[in-house]
Amino acid sequence: MTSAALAVALAVLCALAVLQVLVIFGLPFGAVVWGGQHRVLPGRLRLGSTVAVILYAGFAALLLSRSGVLPGSVNAAVIVLTWVLFAFFAVSVVGNVATRSSAERWTMTPASVVLAVATFVIAVE
Repeated sequence: MTSAALAVALAVLCALAVLQVLVIFGLPFGAVVWGGQHRVLPGRLRLGSTVAVILYAGFAALLLSRSGVLPGSVNAAVIVLTWVLFAFFAVSVVGNVATRSSAERWTMTPASVVLAVATFVIAVE
């Protein structure tokens, strides 16, 4: 179960990273990120997208560690951070449901739900 949850979480994180890279380079997918206010993101939001890509890589490393693919699966910090990550994804579901952007709501809400569930499965195992 953990390996399936890990695969799903990594696939979603990769897809989100690709989306963020596309908006960093000025492609008009801004309607599905950062509140959906801009088709093409302004500089400050492109910087935010850059930070998001780095965070996604960190999230992936954490999940890989907790799953035993990378070292540290039983490390207390890894266990606690995995639960914190689960809480972050669970809260992001609420934020994505509440967004004014229907494109963001229909794209990011399912991604947040999938990430929350997958992270929960990984955290519990």
